Amino acid sequence: MCIWVAPCRLNAMRINDKDNVEISLADGHKYAVRDIDRGECVIKYGMPIGIATADIKKGERVHTDNLSTALGELLDYEYTPIPCEIPSSGEELFFEGYVRDDGSVGIRNEIWIIPTVGCVNKIAERLAALGGAFAYTHPYGCSQLGDDMKFTCHILKGLVNHPNAGGIIVLGLGCENNNISHFKSFLGEYDAERVRFLNCRDSADEIADGLAIIGELRERMSTDKRVPVPLSRLVVGLKCGGSDGYSGITANPLVGMIADRLAASGAATVMTEVPEMFGAEGLLMQRCRDRVTFDKLVDMINGFKSYFMRYGQPIYENPSPGNKAGGISTLEEKSLGCVQKGGTGPVSDVLRIGECVSRQGLNLLNGPGNDICAITNLTAAGAHMILFTTGRGTPLGAPVPTVKIATNSVLADEKPAWIDFDASAVLSDKAAACDALFELIIRTASGEETRNERNGYREIAVFHDGVTL
Repeated sequence: MCIWVAPCRLNAMRINDKDNVEISLADGHKYAVRDIDRGECVIKYGMPIGIATADIKKGERVHTDNLSTALGELLDYEYTPIPCEIPSSGEELFFEGYVRDDGSVGIRNEIWIIPTVGCVNKIAERLAALGGAFAYTHPYGCSQLGDDMKFTCHILKGLVNHPNAGGIIVLGLGCENNNISHFKSFLGEYDAERVRFLNCRDSADEIADGLAIIGELRERMSTDKRVPVPLSRLVVGLKCGGSDGYSGITANPLVGMIADRLAASGAATVMTEVPEMFGAEGLLMQRCRDRVTFDKLVDMINGFKSYFMRYGQPIYENPSPGNKAGGISTLEEKSLGCVQKGGTGPVSDVLRIGECVSRQGLNLLNGPGNDICAITNLTAAGAHMILFTTGRGTPLGAPVPTVKIATNSVLADEKPAWIDFDASAVLSDKAAACDALFELIIRTASGEETRNERNGYREIAVFHDGVTL
């Protein structure tokens, strides 16, 4: 939790009384509150964010020129749980959503076109443009081997099953590995009224046939109406885009407050970006609801480190140039800011890529930090919307409503067409900022469009890990 503690610079913030750095509210960078010796840990959020590589004098800026990561590789962890239950709010809240025939709930009622293979991407885009649908194109579905093909199938399955789509066209070519017959066996049970298939090679005129299917789906969806739905049915994705020095004191803590408030209402949140848990994973592990969940989280953390090592890459290869320009120096620092999005409650479950959220409270989802992959994984896991914090700004949007939350007012003012909410207000009034964002979430779930929706900015990227033939 952020606190104000005797800053040594004007207009500066010290986050935790254990910290030996403070954050300048003028530029988002870190400055030493006392002399720090070479080899000493630099402390922020009450936790080490790296090792000083040179003597640092009081008041001197602490950044990549005098601070280095202390991250290791594979680690052993001990399960030491702490009490962290979020009490029920006792208040039943509602949003206006669509209840599907299978009992699932959506917050949008759209037609999505999902290609089984990248070869039909342009046909999908043409159908979407002519029929008023949304095409989610990707370059995969063929010439993939093993788990890499399974990742593709899992992600596409999650999109086909997503309740925000009132109608789905699965668009195939015919010769691909992930052909429609194969994908149907992977998909399992589906609603034949809502999910339709079109194999382009078998059609004399795939555009005419596709538009006919869109017309049939639209007619089927014409009776779908919004009705009051308990907030406990909502699933909210949590994502941190490019960070700056304000991310860990404004947007991410604010989203953490929202995550706790949603948990108190019985709703679910899901947080991904495993590399941006490195260095902060212990804080999540001690909040696991049981030993089984803890073991799954250890496997996820070490499994993703092994993925880095398998390709000969250092696990600490982050933050990005934009993050560094904003004041973030090490992966530990970014991670400690990022995990605040998950709030303070128990970790309810740990999910593999393509698994769908089934438990209320905080879920952790395997996958990379890459923005487009992350929002795709969150969508495929069943997130109805995504709270996307950003200190650098991005126009990116998921297939689901993507609420962009700026860490600072300068970004919010400069890019109003991208940003839905300015989190800098949390510095002056936490309760009011939390109420305002919570109300925006309810309105978004009930149909209010986000900036990415108004702009038509929606896309996916399928996580790729393997050989392409």
